[in-house]
Amino acid sequence: MTPAAVTYPNPARSISLAECRAKLDRAGGGKFYVKSRFAVCTGIRMLSTWTKRGAPVGTSETKVFIRGTVPKEADRTMKFDYDVVAFKKVGNIPTDREMYKIEGTIPKTWPDKAKHSKGGSLPVTKSFDALKAMPSAHFTHTVRYAPGQGHGGGAADVIAAVYQPVITASAVPGWIGAPSVGKPFFLAPRWDAAKYLNNATGGGTPKNRGGASFAYLATLEYSTKAGAPERGAAAHIKKAFTTPKATKPPNGDKKVAGQSAKEPLHRLYLDTARRKENRSKAVAACRRYFGPDYTKGGKDCDEYPFATTYEGAAQAENDPFAEKLNYSVMPVTARQNQDAGILLGQFMTKNRIIDGPEDGFIVKITS
Repeated sequence: MTPAAVTYPNPARSISLAECRAKLDRAGGGKFYVKSRFAVCTGIRMLSTWTKRGAPVGTSETKVFIRGTVPKEADRTMKFDYDVVAFKKVGNIPTDREMYKIEGTIPKTWPDKAKHSKGGSLPVTKSFDALKAMPSAHFTHTVRYAPGQGHGGGAADVIAAVYQPVITASAVPGWIGAPSVGKPFFLAPRWDAAKYLNNATGGGTPKNRGGASFAYLATLEYSTKAGAPERGAAAHIKKAFTTPKATKPPNGDKKVAGQSAKEPLHRLYLDTARRKENRSKAVAACRRYFGPDYTKGGKDCDEYPFATTYEGAAQAENDPFAEKLNYSVMPVTARQNQDAGILLGQFMTKNRIIDGPEDGFIVKITS
């Protein structure tokens, strides 16, 4: 019987206003929410205190939520949705003259000569009252960088930028309290045209090749649950995380990478020789610590960190500052080990993980 194909879930590429508000607009809510590397949101409360002759006489308040998405895998366009909600007014104040300017700015780009195109309805300037009267105070902004302008040559062609929403509530002549300026934090966007990721040719249209994402560490999820195709490899990684001293090769100071954002894993793709070196060293360790017949019963040598990362078994041979023997090997049912590898490859492709230190990911084991 042919084993069922394994498939890593596709990352989310959309996020609703309701989802964003549910994560941010509550007690203890964060400043931003990451649904995936292709769907994020942030928000800010805009409060103006109105003063006349030195005394406060009223307040006006709104909340602005901004969602950033990469709706299509084969499209370099990033979309930003701005929603102005939760209007509150206290006191007899002329909010019909309090003007809100809403804009999406890009104060910095790497390389700095890279040029972008934009679209949508921003910037926009409307009064507090006009915004409140709208059926939906919703505005859009799109940003796209064409390929061929980035770092890393043809192998990556990476462009990074700072995206800064700016909301300004202007002063009203004769009143004190405005302007108030809001600049909510937003994750940095990134564009690439890596040849080893999806849409490498743009479907035959070179100017459309590559894709976009937000600069955030993706999380590879493996499960030890019965029936999970990768369960053997997941159990091995869990052991390496929780009881590293009990793993092989022995190392009393072992602390493998990939457990936290402070020490993520980094994809190794371009250096084929080093990938082979990682794998060769892991297999040699399996033979040494589990015997030359470790494959008996249909086992494979599973290694963590993965051979397709810079933190793999041969890291210390290539990095003089790396801890020696800071990896783990274990014989694992071959099918489960192979399925784990398939899922890892799909995860890195679907999340546009690029080779090298500028990108990374972490691993989470569930049960």
